[in-house]
Amino acid sequence: MYGDAGWGAQAAHAGQQYPYGGQPQHPQYHGWSQDQQPHYGGQQYPQYDGQGQHFDPQQTGQHPHPQQHQGGWDATGTHGHVPYAADPGDPYGQHPVAYGAEQPDLYGTEDAYPPPQPPGHRQPQGDDEHPLPPGDDDGDPEADDTAVPPERRGKGRKPVKSKKGRTGCALMVVVLVFGGGLGGVAYFGYQFYKDRFAPAPDYAGSGNGEAVTVEIPKGAVGADIGRKLKEAGVVQSVDAFVSAQLANPNGKSLQDGVYTLQKHMSAASAVELMLSPKSRDNLVIPEGKRNIWVYEAIDTRLKLAKGTTAKIAKNDWKDLGLPSWANSNKGIKDPLEGFLFPSSYAVAKGMKPKDVLKSMVERSNEQYKQYDLAGKAQDLGLDSPLQVLTVASLVQVEGKYKHDFGKVARVVYNRLKPDNVETAGRLEFDSTVNYLKGQSTLDVGSVADLRKIADPYNTYDIKGLPPGPISNPGSEAIESALNPTPGPWYYFVSINENETVFAVTNEEHNRNVEKYQEARKQAGN
Repeated sequence: MYGDAGWGAQAAHAGQQYPYGGQPQHPQYHGWSQDQQPHYGGQQYPQYDGQGQHFDPQQTGQHPHPQQHQGGWDATGTHGHVPYAADPGDPYGQHPVAYGAEQPDLYGTEDAYPPPQPPGHRQPQGDDEHPLPPGDDDGDPEADDTAVPPERRGKGRKPVKSKKGRTGCALMVVVLVFGGGLGGVAYFGYQFYKDRFAPAPDYAGSGNGEAVTVEIPKGAVGADIGRKLKEAGVVQSVDAFVSAQLANPNGKSLQDGVYTLQKHMSAASAVELMLSPKSRDNLVIPEGKRNIWVYEAIDTRLKLAKGTTAKIAKNDWKDLGLPSWANSNKGIKDPLEGFLFPSSYAVAKGMKPKDVLKSMVERSNEQYKQYDLAGKAQDLGLDSPLQVLTVASLVQVEGKYKHDFGKVARVVYNRLKPDNVETAGRLEFDSTVNYLKGQSTLDVGSVADLRKIADPYNTYDIKGLPPGPISNPGSEAIESALNPTPGPWYYFVSINENETVFAVTNEEHNRNVEKYQEARKQAGN
């Protein structure tokens, strides 16, 4: 029937001794449970006398067991005391509840600690100032005052300064930082997507009609070409051009040179136009052309006076990068002959003739190193790489048709043999006479008249090879000179493109010449 008079503390029974020298033991908190919480109407209260003194009708001087009251009159005729709420001044229930002005204000001073709260309602001790703006969740500014008795509110306490403004700024900073972080993540994520998955930026169509000249340097590959085109405003991105070049079956055949294109072209259109001869603004050197033709072409392209490039070639040939084995024979008419390799070269207005010639000689050196002319000259019975190049130049001009180059090369080597009884070691090529005369004709004159021409390039008079090449041979002629077709032939004549006849003896050759002359008559030549 008797409950717990305090917050989880049991009063000592009468007559029991207190531990530790008779001092009363402090009550222990056991937490609040449904069994320990008092109920209205059946709550147990201690008894007081008329002056508010605590007493026990059964025992005096001892802590009594509280008696249960129902709010009526007791046996003495006095009215039972109305129960009061727990005194905040004595949270452990060890002292009687104070009345009115007699109630001690233990927490009224400015520096006093706040009153303790029941065990189940305790909060961790914080700073002097509330961490959030005053008011409860519903915005009631008086919500924080419920922990203090009404009669003591605002008494002896410093007003709490609101940190609403400061807290709002802090929250705004957090939001901005967090939002900025999300924005950065989104931006870099988008950039990653564009770089990895999105198609490269590209123009549409075949251009805006504005022509532009672009020079692609030697050795440039897909990305290098794309950068040049992007800088000139032709394509929108390098990646788009590279993709278009790879997608085109002939894309890998793009070469260096000068191209005339349009601005704002789609990458695919740019690749197609660059593969077309219409876009090429390069100077193309055909196979078998002599240097005098090349010099005039450079003058025309650079809009220079006729003979300007030829003069530079004659005076500055030693500065153009010729290999050490070049010009090793006396009597060479042009040291650069055979070293202006047939190809496509970027020659645009404003360039210098000497620079153009240097680029051509450089291209020749690269090609000749690949063929190893120096290493194969001895195997062919020749004295130097220059002689290999000279044989190739003869094959290029005399052969006329590439499918005959191998046999023509064999005729050259057979006539150079010391035991050659057919021509007595002489080549007797009309092409050499045309070279020394600076002409190109089939009617060079009779053999008797040709033998009278005293010139180191006149193969009707001299034995062996001329001092140097008589043209700029291409790759097929060089390869044929290095790998002649086996055979006993000393003579040949080309009747037409599909028929070139070879002979071992002079009699057989004369019959073939008659056949050739008949074909010319029928053709009206």
